[in-house]
Parts: sequence; structure tokens; C-alpha cells
Amino acid sequence: MGKLPNGELKKLLSCIRKDPRVVIPPMIGYDSGMHQVDGKYLVVASDPCTGVPEEWFGYLLINYAASDLALSGAKPQFCTINLLAPLGTKLEVFQFVMKQICQAAEALGIAIVRGHTGMYGSVSELVGVATVYGSVQLEKLITPANAKPGDIVMCTKPLGLETLTNFALTHSQQAQKLFGVKQQQQLSSQVHLQSCVEEALQLAAVGGVHAMHDATEGGFVAALNELAGASNVGFKVDWGRIPVSKEAYALQKHFKLSDEQLLAMSSTGTILAAVDPAAKEKVEATLAAKGLRACFLGEFTGDKVRLLIKNGKESLYPQVADDPYALILNE
Repeated sequence: MGKLPNGELKKLLSCIRKDPRVVIPPMIGYDSGMHQVDGKYLVVASDPCTGVPEEWFGYLLINYAASDLALSGAKPQFCTINLLAPLGTKLEVFQFVMKQICQAAEALGIAIVRGHTGMYGSVSELVGVATVYGSVQLEKLITPANAKPGDIVMCTKPLGLETLTNFALTHSQQAQKLFGVKQQQQLSSQVHLQSCVEEALQLAAVGGVHAMHDATEGGFVAALNELAGASNVGFKVDWGRIPVSKEAYALQKHFKLSDEQLLAMSSTGTILAAVDPAAKEKVEATLAAKGLRACFLGEFTGDKVRLLIKNGKESLYPQVADDPYALILNE
């Protein structure tokens, strides 16, 4: 599912010619890139959207890329849109999705500049790609490469929230059996939590938030490893501090998932961050004002070792993310 393995991705990126105008080129672990134009620094993020509930397609298309941009501290300002669909797709589908896109962009103050829409025989389902860009002062830029030894590992939302929400929407009867009717309905109403634009921008304004990453494909496994790799640090996190809901454990039991798969459950909209201990209270207050809870999972270390503590025992943190999203959603 989704992204190529890091080794294969490195081979692809090696083909890209270096350009002095590019401040942050395509790199593993980075949610966005940056380039310079006429003395201004422009941040760019691009993301696909497919296989999500149609009633949320346009919202997620805009917010996936906008969230990646906001994690750098840049406010999303402009975007381009591509919509590709199978031959014979009804025009009403394009109109329905485009209305969602316009509403989502307007809510974030994003102007739609350009795009492309078409139907193709090689496409089997609706696919969207959004490229979002905005500007930021260089001294206010936040990158995944700035986590420091002693920083606290923090997350903003429960593990696997995206997977749980989309499962509750697309497999409502099964979700009701596993979670109960009330909780299935609650999860189905939380699609908006797959965006982290607003809290990312607010956290970026808090001094002491050194690095941020969205726990998208590969969940906490991919996000923490990519943060550590980009910053050249290690970390130690406590399983007991990771916010895992009873519904996530219910999915684990039903699908016979390992703990490593649970930890890798796609969690789009959940920020993992490196926070200076001195900023802990301000981060808590900032997120609380958004109705979110800051969860402090452990700390980044200078020895580059990546450890997971469970029931008092240390083990190496999983290096490869075995995300069960496709397994769960394609049941």
C-alpha cells in the first residue's frame, strides 16, 4: 500500500539534480519541500487522495496536503488540483467533489490556482492530487531534522484514529458489532480530525516545538523513525503512554494484528513532535484550547538507539512499518 520502501525511494530521489534555489529538496521523512523565488521562501506539499468515502473526498484532498505544509510552520495559501476518474464517470461526481474541494479550500483561506480534470481507461477509481503552497520566514521554518536529545516525544491524537474512522464509515455494520452503535456513530463524525492544519500552525508558533511529522501511512512506526532519521537522534518511548483506544484494540483482536502492526496503523491527522521540556505546559494549553490532549510518550536521545518500553522491558522499536490499513478497509 502507498509509499515505496525507503531504499527504493532513495534510488528514485538520487535522480534529482541539485539546484541552489531549492532549500529543502525531496527527502525521506519530510512532509514538504522549500524553494526560493525572488528572495521569498515558498513551501510546497503534494498528496494523493483515493479510496476514501466520497462524501469526504474533497475535504481530505485539500487537507492532506495542507496539513503537510502547516507542519513546517507555513500557512497554506494556494493550491492546484488534479482529478482523474474512470471512463464513464458521471459528471455529477466531479461536481459533487469539486464543491467539497472549494468549501475546504475556502475554510482554510486557500486560493485554487489551476488544475486538471479528466476520465481515463487506465484509471479504475477516482484519484485526486492536491499541491498546496505558501510562504514562511526562514527563521520560523520547522523541519523534521530539528529534534534534539532531551526533547519530549509528543502526539496529539490517538493511534489509528484515521483507520478507525474510515472503517466506521465504510463498514458501519461491522464497526457497530465491534465497537457498539454509539461509538461507531461517534467515530463516523470525526473525519475532520484527519486534518492537523490548525493545530500544526498553532504549535509552530509555540517556541520550543522543534520538529513535527504527520503519522500518515505507517502510523507511529514510520513517523517516529523518520523523525529520528532526519534529526540523527534516537528515542525511547513507553507503550503505556501511547494513546491506544479500546476500539483500536478491538480491531487488533478481530484482524489478529501484531503489536507492531497496531503501532503502524495509519493515523493521518495525528502529529508526532519533538518538544523542548520547557515548552511542555504551553503545548498542553495550546492543544487543550483546540479540544485536543497532548500525550507525552518518552524522549529523544543522543545515542541514536530506538527503544520501546512495554511492561518495564526494553526492546528495539520496529524499523519497518507494516500498516494494516488496506487489510482492514478492504475486508
